[in-house]
Amino acid sequence: QVQLVESGGGLVQPGGSLRLSCAASGNIFRINAMGWYRPAPGKQRELVAGFTGGGSTDYADSVKGRFTISRDNAGNTVYLQMNSLIPEDTAVYYCKAKIQRGTSWYFSDYWGQGTQVTVSS
Repeated sequence: QVQLVESGGGLVQPGGSLRLSCAASGNIFRINAMGWYRPAPGKQRELVAGFTGGGSTDYADSVKGRFTISRDNAGNTVYLQMNSLIPEDTAVYYCKAKIQRGTSWYFSDYWGQGTQVTVSS
């Protein structure tokens, strides 16, 4: 089994900061891509920030310059540092990872349970 466990959400005032964490555990052989998503109008979920399979980072235009994604040396935990938060950032943030299990020849997408971020005064 593979699990993605998120933490770090909460209530913050506009202009404040939060740091989200997502830890992948279980029968993992390799992680290809990993990132953070949130619901968006007209879409199921949009990419907020993520690491591509090649190791580069990708950000939604709406968060560039405010959010920073990072990961630990093992590559199994990613962090999302969110600064200068605005009410429009309010959402449930989901972690997604493309993982090859130790018993598999292919990669599958796994999702975390989500963590609520609320930006309000």
